[in-house]
Amino acid sequence: MKYFDLSGKVAVVTGGNRGIGFGITKGLAGAGATVVITNRNAAEGQKAAASLEQEGLKGAAVSADVTSTSSIKEMAFRVIGDFGKIDILVNNAAVVLRKPAEDVLEEEWDNLMNLNVRGTFFCCQIVGREMMRGNGGKIINISSNVAYRLQPIRSVYATSKAAINHLTRALAMEWARYNINVNVLAPSVTITDINRKYYLEEHPEALEAHLKLTPKGRVATPEDYVGAAIFLASDEADYVTGQILYVDGGVTL
Repeated sequence: MKYFDLSGKVAVVTGGNRGIGFGITKGLAGAGATVVITNRNAAEGQKAAASLEQEGLKGAAVSADVTSTSSIKEMAFRVIGDFGKIDILVNNAAVVLRKPAEDVLEEEWDNLMNLNVRGTFFCCQIVGREMMRGNGGKIINISSNVAYRLQPIRSVYATSKAAINHLTRALAMEWARYNINVNVLAPSVTITDINRKYYLEEHPEALEAHLKLTPKGRVATPEDYVGAAIFLASDEADYVTGQILYVDGGVTL
């Protein structure tokens, strides 16, 4: 028996074209899944999918805006039409806001919550309905360890990720009867294209402070989340639901 084999599975990864999302996308594809990348920019999604295919992996791209329920429905309709099902959903699309709480604007709050929380919920709902019609599925919501261990100037972002954690537990309880497992993968500071400038160029002191609190002594890369994602997406995690898996080098200790 081959463990953690995702052959024959169809996965959707929101924001799967770069950063942590692409790391997970590539990992799921490497485990045998057909992975559909969902993001706003169609050209970027197609480029990421093409890079998978160049490595002999199964990838496709469908552009969608997760802040729009009609766009999510259209995406799900296309994936079901092209591949017949959705077995795995990874809700990775998100934005971060680093700003003192007293300076946060109303539109900044709304924009972040619409993408991070509202988008995650309606992706779960719309794809979850399709999973209910089939044999169930695996939903992995990408949160953050700041939902547990706070960092400065991230009040709104941390609140959104705490909401995702609790939403995950609520959905796991409601949807267990449909054979749908809902879990959280919670990363730490990760060097991605977006974060590289902030931590390495603009605020190296923030990176130094983080490293002092990290028992593993380094920051994460997108590849550090691959094993956890494959596990939560696999049949070996059939009895795991409503859990928050911190992959953070020990920061939450």
